[in-house]
Amino acid sequence: MPVHLTPNAIAAISAGDLNSKPLVQVIDIKLLGKQERYRFIVSDAVSCQHAMVATQLNDRIKTSQVKKGSIIQLTDYISNYFQNRKIIVVLNMETIILDSEIIGDPKPYVESGSTAQKALPNNNFEHSVGDSNNCMISQESVRNVQSLRPTSHSGTSLNRGPNLRPTFHSENSVHNVPNFRPTVQPPYQPPPQYKNHGSIVKNEAPARIIPINALNPYQGRWAIKARVTAKGDPRRYNNARGDGKVFSFDLLDSEGGEIRVTCFNAVLDRFYDTIEVGRVYLISKGSLKPAQKNFNHLKNDWEITLDASSTVELCPDEDGSIPEQKFSFRHISEIENVDSNSIVDIIGIVISVNPSVPIMRKNGMETQRRIVNLRDWSGKSVELTLWGDVCNREGQRLEDMLASGLFPVLAVKAGKINDFSGKSVGTIHSTQLFINPDIPDSHSLREWFDRGGKDTASVSISKDIVPGGSKNEIRKTVSQIKDEGLGRSDKPDWVTVKATISFIKTDSFCYTACPLMIGDRQCNKKVSRSGNRGWQCDRCDQEFEECDYRYLLQAQIQDNTGLTWATAFQESGEEILGCSAKDLYLLKEQDDARFGDIVRSSIFNQFLFKLKIKEETYGDEQKVKITVVKADKVNYSSESKYMLDMILKFTR
Repeated sequence: MPVHLTPNAIAAISAGDLNSKPLVQVIDIKLLGKQERYRFIVSDAVSCQHAMVATQLNDRIKTSQVKKGSIIQLTDYISNYFQNRKIIVVLNMETIILDSEIIGDPKPYVESGSTAQKALPNNNFEHSVGDSNNCMISQESVRNVQSLRPTSHSGTSLNRGPNLRPTFHSENSVHNVPNFRPTVQPPYQPPPQYKNHGSIVKNEAPARIIPINALNPYQGRWAIKARVTAKGDPRRYNNARGDGKVFSFDLLDSEGGEIRVTCFNAVLDRFYDTIEVGRVYLISKGSLKPAQKNFNHLKNDWEITLDASSTVELCPDEDGSIPEQKFSFRHISEIENVDSNSIVDIIGIVISVNPSVPIMRKNGMETQRRIVNLRDWSGKSVELTLWGDVCNREGQRLEDMLASGLFPVLAVKAGKINDFSGKSVGTIHSTQLFINPDIPDSHSLREWFDRGGKDTASVSISKDIVPGGSKNEIRKTVSQIKDEGLGRSDKPDWVTVKATISFIKTDSFCYTACPLMIGDRQCNKKVSRSGNRGWQCDRCDQEFEECDYRYLLQAQIQDNTGLTWATAFQESGEEILGCSAKDLYLLKEQDDARFGDIVRSSIFNQFLFKLKIKEETYGDEQKVKITVVKADKVNYSSESKYMLDMILKFTR
């Protein structure tokens, strides 16, 4: 039984016909890359073209519902340019015949030089058809096709003529096999789409606004109208392709779709000052790429990268249909069962705010950390750790409000779950904090708290909290550091030890440091003399007249179980000695007796030491290094509460 593929199907789809639902044959299937995308080559028996298959159809290929040679009907599809060539994107299809021999001798479809599917004058028809199909056609065949053309009448549109579908016929060969090649395929003539506007140059039609959730990388011209909900700071990067800069911003549209937009280098310079959080923009001509889920928490598989041809237009009229922000709040009690490193939105009443403290990062740079405690009506509370500049912005504002007797509502957008000694939430670069937001969840929480919620008991899901402590603490003794082999695993151990300083080395208690700023941070790398009066920093490759001084303090700490050596850097050194490294260095040079008094006054003082313990290699020898991250003088009231709690645990 002969199989009739839809004639001119490839040409018609390439010209923009999306409604004919043609029958085509799959003549090749290939799996592309790690993203499990399948590529077809589809044929109408004369022409063939590449087609990408939507991922939701992958199971049909894996289960052999479609295979090489299958006759399929394209029920939903589009045609777009991808990497400078036109392809068909198959969004839905039906299998008509599963197994079939390859029909005809299809050749790759090539559009003609001008407008591929433009109607041709009669006197040029024969030559053009012969060229476009890469074969010779007889004069009689051409005359037969021309005789089928409708006579043009005044007031009749071009798409009302008779069906020009060519007939298929079988020709007897040696094996009596039917020939399925159509006699001739006249060029496809799409109906005019832009009336009363004169001639339209290709791709000059205005881009159609579509929802964010409808975006896919195979669309051609598109535009989205959305509100900027978050904007990141410019960041520098260095990779195999060189140095550069990048920034990102998040968009939200009226249907609740969210997507991240990224700009590099010159595009950053063009759009960074234009983008403002809270404003609505019309954005078009960007490329879609798979979202990097390590850095992108939005519920979208794609992200947009803008380029030199992209447009970003501000919509001056406020669009009330687009919300200011989209939240997906989780109750604090639910966080206990959420995986570590997950990104969540939470909302709660602020019940305590700790002071901001400096922290040394792994790269040697300092940052700020502040702990905020939140609770909600689920009967649970959780620690929220603020990092960086947010400590001195929103963190300080929260501390001031709490000091004045207010208990503000805090909504956290995109916080990161941490399971270090219990569950807690931390801020990342894309986290946003909203104090007393004007949203229904905030009003309900405030009403609950004011009507008696503040007097109800709550249990912290951030475990092992020492009363009065600034962070989750795991208490150890000095002897346990060695007995339990702390610091010998892949990750460092963080413990708190109550101990007394018994000795401080004074011959090399500080080092000369670079005072230059790198971004918003001081370099702090060790510097050396350059000439008689100057200093040289190899990292910054600059010279300067005066250097800074930073602690590199070697101290012996002990408790009733033993003693050990520990290293204290700048902040913890100041907490131990009570003055800056530069002041103490100058004092040693000018007044050695006064210098000795300051050091002796620090001996036999008791501290709560927050220690970082990690095994490091020095030459060929491995040693456990103990670093003092923080040194707090013992608060005997809080310490008494802690000891009473420990006694209660042992007596149960």
